[in-house]
Amino acid sequence: MDTLDVRGMACPLPVVSVKRALESAQGALLVLLDDGAPRENVRRFAQGRGYRVQEEAAEGGFALTISGAKVAEQAAAAAGSGPVVMLIGSDRLGDGPEELGRLLMKNFIITLLDQGELPDRMLFLNTGVLLTAEGSEVIEVLDALGNRGVEVLSCGICLDYFRKKEKLATGSVTNMFTIEESLLKARSVIRL
Repeated sequence: MDTLDVRGMACPLPVVSVKRALESAQGALLVLLDDGAPRENVRRFAQGRGYRVQEEAAEGGFALTISGAKVAEQAAAAAGSGPVVMLIGSDRLGDGPEELGRLLMKNFIITLLDQGELPDRMLFLNTGVLLTAEGSEVIEVLDALGNRGVEVLSCGICLDYFRKKEKLATGSVTNMFTIEESLLKARSVIRL
């Protein structure tokens, strides 16, 4: 079994390193990594590709054993039928007055609950991450969307920048690798 140590690496390097290691691995891969976002991002990345992931506490962090066959054949067959991704890069909608923009974004997210078709994934970047942190007026709505199968992901770098990572109130922290991959594999991207 190959071993990969990504402890101490900044986002998105743990996921990128694991991706490269899995491409050349001849069997299971043991990944040593830090708790928190690196652990969650690597686990989600591997499971999203059909790998089995076993976790256990290890000295200075966690050890993930990633094993099983890739689902590349399924991915190729599903090309063109990827997810619908909504990219939210601001806590406001439109270019008008700030107060109006915040009200419009709030109402947009609230009315999503009444739509028959929902996005598969909502990605929050830049000031958009403020919508997923404590104090946001749409936390309950985003939780309800999550309960209906919408994956709510907030950029970890953005949360760090606004000092909101510890105040994330809904969804999960993600990294730029996952954001890029989501956009590139999407059937359609809705940008707000």
